[in-house]
Amino acid sequence: MNDHFQSIEEIAKESISVLYKLTPCPELDFQYTKKEYSGDLTLVLFSLSKKLKKPAEQIGKNIGNYIQSKLDGLIQFSIIEGFLNFIFHDSYYIYLLQKMLNTDFYHLKFPSKKIMIEYSSPNTNKPLHLGHVRNSLIGSSIAKILKMVGHKIIKIQIINDRGIHICKSMIAWIKFGKGETPDSIKMKGDHFVGKYYSLFDKIYREEIRKIDQKNEMTILIEARDLLKKWESGDPITRDIWKKMNKWVYNGFEETYRKLEISFDEIEYESNVYKIGKKIIKKGLEKGIFFQKIDGSIWIDLIQEGFDQKLLLRSDKTSVYMTQDLGTAVERFRKYNIDQLIYIVGKEQDYHFQILFAILKHLGYTWVNKLFHLSYEMVYLPSGRMKSREGNVINADSLILEMYSIARKNFLKKYSKSKEKGEKEKSAEIIGLGALKYYFLKIDPRKKIIFHPEKSIDFKGKTGTYIQYTYSRIRSLERKFFDLCSLLNFCWSNIKFDIYEKNMIKILQRYPLILKKSVFNLNPSLIANYVYEVSKIFNLLYQNKKLIDPSNVIHSNICMNIIHVTGNVLKSGMNLLGIKMLDRM
Repeated sequence: MNDHFQSIEEIAKESISVLYKLTPCPELDFQYTKKEYSGDLTLVLFSLSKKLKKPAEQIGKNIGNYIQSKLDGLIQFSIIEGFLNFIFHDSYYIYLLQKMLNTDFYHLKFPSKKIMIEYSSPNTNKPLHLGHVRNSLIGSSIAKILKMVGHKIIKIQIINDRGIHICKSMIAWIKFGKGETPDSIKMKGDHFVGKYYSLFDKIYREEIRKIDQKNEMTILIEARDLLKKWESGDPITRDIWKKMNKWVYNGFEETYRKLEISFDEIEYESNVYKIGKKIIKKGLEKGIFFQKIDGSIWIDLIQEGFDQKLLLRSDKTSVYMTQDLGTAVERFRKYNIDQLIYIVGKEQDYHFQILFAILKHLGYTWVNKLFHLSYEMVYLPSGRMKSREGNVINADSLILEMYSIARKNFLKKYSKSKEKGEKEKSAEIIGLGALKYYFLKIDPRKKIIFHPEKSIDFKGKTGTYIQYTYSRIRSLERKFFDLCSLLNFCWSNIKFDIYEKNMIKILQRYPLILKKSVFNLNPSLIANYVYEVSKIFNLLYQNKKLIDPSNVIHSNICMNIIHVTGNVLKSGMNLLGIKMLDRM
């Protein structure tokens, strides 16, 4: 038999390529065999029969024979009404378990690419909020997953540190701050600047309410004047801008540190927006863009199903598209990357369609290496978050709340033996793990309704449940070494029961789940998989005596299964950025 481990799912795909010359292979529908039929794994043949335009039974027989030959008779198969059922011999379960005991089982290697992932990318006028948390967790997890399979990853964010929104915070602080600083009032820097952004909005709204009597919106005019001063390089304005941005960056760093989020590179809009302007000037000279009477520059994409898109305003100030054109070109020039993944919310779908279309018009051949991973918004039980309505949850408050819930729901009840410092550390790991799992178990393309209390639970689909399962596994391992010892034994006569078989079956799917999460850029596949592994392990735990000093050989077999389960859980959760506890 080939030393390289291939799952039945992978061999089935290979058989379709070899026997039917069909590449790429379509997605195959594998299921666990229904209880009323004999078998362990089933391939549903109907869609395949339709695609190949051949009878399901003939296809099933050919695939079954190919797999049986490849696995040296370790499996049998039967075909019942369009279902190809695979029956695993005990020797196949032994083969699977032995393969999984080798750590190479987890370490898949793809042909290495240099991949840049852009995520988070906040504005410097307020703290990170719940939406940034989802964005950052998706980006960080995808980076870990792609890195695990051998890709070179560059994690990047671009901070929107210039523009009218920044000047709004600045003018409010200049007018009403009276020289106070984050240190002087003991407030985190990003929250401090956000306070003045909110103050601007409050004053501006009041002015709108009184507009009939006043005829002008003074504070907005002052913010616009400040932006003009900034763009002309006024030193006093620039000094205030640098100082306030520094306060925000310090705040961001603290939040990222709590979330265990990091970046390899950080770009600032103030440094790159001029690059886009040069690209647009060249595009205008080549006739790709056009200029309107007021001097603004546009591109006409109507024939491609879009509309006319503004690229430079009449006063030659830039828009977001200007910046994104510049950064895309500069990143490919500077880093020589093979792929650029933008992790940006669904509301920007149209923006990225336009961006890719413009780059194509400009003749950049690498445009097909760009990908927008669009994710849905985070909602509260009360509905969508809206900063103007004051119902936005900032990331720092959320993290503190998760720690608090972890202390209340977990530490008092389950960690009486722990020292105070260790309890606090456990609370942070459990609280943060619950938060990350809650966000990552849901497909990025689906919206999230976030309930903090529901995320920390030993019984539901939560990170806490998986962490607890893992600590139970490590406890069993310690108990085993207290009562038994590891043996070299003959595997040939080993028999497995249904609980052990189910455990081995789901564990051997881990490489396949990893590959799917890579191809789909979807951490939720791993998140849901590790939950299923935990669930099946707990069924094994409840129904079997796993450590029995009177039956040391059986205890050794169970210990091998337990050990692989713990390794798979730890590996999968680490890819979600979630730490595990050996004791809970």
